[in-house]
Amino acid sequence: MTQAGLPRRQFLTQSAIAASAMFAMPSIVRAATLQKELHVAAIGVNGMGWADLSSVGSHASVRFVGFCDIDAARFVTADAAFAGVPHFADYRQLLADLGDKVDAVIVSTPDHMHAPIAMAAMKLGKHVYCQKPLTHTVWESRQMRLMAEQKKLTTQMGNQIHSNAEYRLGVKLIQDGAIGKVREVHSWVGVQGRQYCNRTDRPADAPVPEGVDWNLWLGAAPERPFATGVYHPFKWRDWQDFGSGALGDFGCHILDPVFTALEIRSPISIEAQNDGTTSEVWPGPETVTFEFPGTKHTVGSTLKIIWRDGGLKPPAELAQLPDGAELPGAGSLFIGEGGTMVLPHVARPLLYPQSKFANFAMPDVQGRNHWHDWVDAVIAGQKTTDGFEYAGPLSETVQLGNIAARLPGTKLEWNADSMEIKGHDDAAAMLTKNYRSGFEVEAVG
Repeated sequence: MTQAGLPRRQFLTQSAIAASAMFAMPSIVRAATLQKELHVAAIGVNGMGWADLSSVGSHASVRFVGFCDIDAARFVTADAAFAGVPHFADYRQLLADLGDKVDAVIVSTPDHMHAPIAMAAMKLGKHVYCQKPLTHTVWESRQMRLMAEQKKLTTQMGNQIHSNAEYRLGVKLIQDGAIGKVREVHSWVGVQGRQYCNRTDRPADAPVPEGVDWNLWLGAAPERPFATGVYHPFKWRDWQDFGSGALGDFGCHILDPVFTALEIRSPISIEAQNDGTTSEVWPGPETVTFEFPGTKHTVGSTLKIIWRDGGLKPPAELAQLPDGAELPGAGSLFIGEGGTMVLPHVARPLLYPQSKFANFAMPDVQGRNHWHDWVDAVIAGQKTTDGFEYAGPLSETVQLGNIAARLPGTKLEWNADSMEIKGHDDAAAMLTKNYRSGFEVEAVG
């Protein structure tokens, strides 16, 4: 028994539903529970880590065998729901000590540690669920995809709205041709790159709190002193050494149905506009223009996708909105030959002009449980729709946008096959990064 005398399974299921509600998840429909027990280790157990852990843990076939976090105070919630699971501070120790007792690993840490942890787990043959953005650099995204393919692993990125009914409906409408072939896409979010820390330089040093292993938190990143309320546990997103800014935070959500619906993979050019930034934090409001090869769902040989953040939105008249209507605070606008589709983040898609689609019958599309789909696929030896073979190119695109953001006004030509940015040595150097000793990411041979 656990809280309020609920049976453990009922408590876990309710916890997962509550965690999902925090991220606007709809009711889920899934197949009958599979019976094989899957042994899972969770690395990062609070915040989004708790949402992932509790949601995976509500699957009847999951048993946790290890919890890992660099902050001893963050185990409390996980322990209340899953008593008796061994604790670790260092993911390397967890993987070494548990060995074959682990079938699969959840990685829910700051961005800069996704690849070191996930690659170490996959090298040992562990299936991986990894938070978005998949990695901190373009090169890491490529290595993650290649490692998953080489080891024949079942993987999933933690952009859980991929499985929401709203995004799935938007994908179906585009692929069914509701607005005809797509000419252009605009995507946006209200937040900006330095929204949390609200600064452009490093703060004063402070003592490391008791129970926090600052060396393990820094991991692969360059050494710097601890500062209170600036990095751990949340504001790391603003800092280039640790996070990926607004584009990294939301791009793998909002651009996901664009990628899925239009079946795009890698851009051929990227250009950003912003007011500049420092080498420490991500820029404020920005516009990033991606150009992709056209597909069977688009008009012409190329397709432009224009990303905006920091409160910037596309011109409302592009959407053919009725009088008095406004674009949502975040989402995507698909401009088609026969109309437009606004896909809010997260709400049902809207088709315009209103007069044309007044009697349009929306198809019935159900949402799925993103976390349970991964567990089921691992047990069945199958792939997911959001595995690293798909999530890798999406994450590469997001991080290419972040390279462009650090070189505003420079158009970058990208060759995905050779992983080259032509003619820009400064940009090419940002495809990867240096790692502190002990936290390296090795190239997949």
